[in-house]
Amino acid sequence: MSRPPREDHYSYSVYDDPATARSFDERRFGGVIGELVAGTQARVLTNFVGRVHNRRILDVGTGTGRAALLFARGAAQVTAVDASMEMLAVARQRAVAQGVEIAFEVGDAHALRFPDRAFDVVVSLRVLMHSPDWRACLRELCRVADQLVVVDYPSRRSFAVFQAAIRRVLHTVGVRNEPYRVFGHGEIERAFADCGFRIRSVHRQFVLPIALHKAIGSRRVTLAVEHALDRAGLLRIFGSPVSLVAERIER
Repeated sequence: MSRPPREDHYSYSVYDDPATARSFDERRFGGVIGELVAGTQARVLTNFVGRVHNRRILDVGTGTGRAALLFARGAAQVTAVDASMEMLAVARQRAVAQGVEIAFEVGDAHALRFPDRAFDVVVSLRVLMHSPDWRACLRELCRVADQLVVVDYPSRRSFAVFQAAIRRVLHTVGVRNEPYRVFGHGEIERAFADCGFRIRSVHRQFVLPIALHKAIGSRRVTLAVEHALDRAGLLRIFGSPVSLVAERIER
């Protein structure tokens, strides 16, 4: 089992801030484009995982619990882990409000406390891009998953590469932000293969940056533009963020 990294990494300090936890959903999923992103995410997760009734599902880096709540509403046996007690507090409140049962725990994606293959499905969204050691995280996700692992990441062949570079520069000079990493599909595929998994299905969301769509603020325009770019074959090449489901091939 991997050891957790030092907790002075931004991915711990930023998300353990009470104000960040309270405002996270509004910043990420607020407005018409945020609602579109949230709806697409829910649909993709549902398609990736399929039947959830009574399945053991672990949500790693659950944040405010969006994915965990989705599966719990489908009568899955859900455990949700996050390193931030502040984010978990928000997630617990949402679970109570929705009347669903979820086992929430403080934990680190680099060193999960669960035994091998303890869950049918393991989901981890917006974690690899921020984690100090993404390969260690992925190994842990695969270790505790019996069947499927679902992750997402910003693509190296998308506009995210420019935003990530700018954030790294700003972070270097002392600006408090989230200087996330971008990924090539090949390195993700190889990392899964090393863990005995193969990628089964991939979904790419937008060609243009989400920030641009939010600035325009029109669901109709976003859908029309992205549909045209998809028909031109650009979504398959430049689409981001990328969500994927990988299945275990070693039995």
